[in-house]
Amino acid sequence: MSISSKTSTLQAYHMVVYRNALHPEFFGIEGRKTIDHGAYEFEAWIFRGGHALRFEHGNVCAQEVVTEVPERLPERGLVATLPCAGEKDHDCIIGERVSFVTSMQTETLSDHLYLGTYNELYEHGQTCDGVMTHWVDETGKPNLSLIDTQRYNGEVHVQGYHLRGDCALVLRTQSIFQVKKPKVTGAK
Repeated sequence: MSISSKTSTLQAYHMVVYRNALHPEFFGIEGRKTIDHGAYEFEAWIFRGGHALRFEHGNVCAQEVVTEVPERLPERGLVATLPCAGEKDHDCIIGERVSFVTSMQTETLSDHLYLGTYNELYEHGQTCDGVMTHWVDETGKPNLSLIDTQRYNGEVHVQGYHLRGDCALVLRTQSIFQVKKPKVTGAK
């Protein structure tokens, strides 16, 4: 694999943030997790090389998608499109009461370090409260996508991991969806 192939694969990955839910037909979903916590609903979909996360509170929806083909997604409700290469942070308020904060990091590893990372995350995926898909690509290299979630009152924390064997790429995301407390206006 040449350096330019590794770079072009890395540059293809984007995080896309929406203020509305996307239909599952945009994704080849291989795993699903839902959380209904009363104050909010959360749903995570895993697919090869990416994920989609939906957080709803009242009539407000926030959706995060990590994909290497963002051009296949609709523009309606689009809040942000963020390339995943390097290290990035992003935060925004969707509606008046939903806060979204995310951080992402990419690394291109040596084959040995990639395989060690793959084995560690595969083992973690077997025991965590998340969803995972793994596969062997046409070159015979292992790949993995994993979403690990933690549920709290008023918020969900999500760690996403996407490992691409063809270019030894590791993409990590950490996101928090949170219901903000309403502003209190005091009477004088």
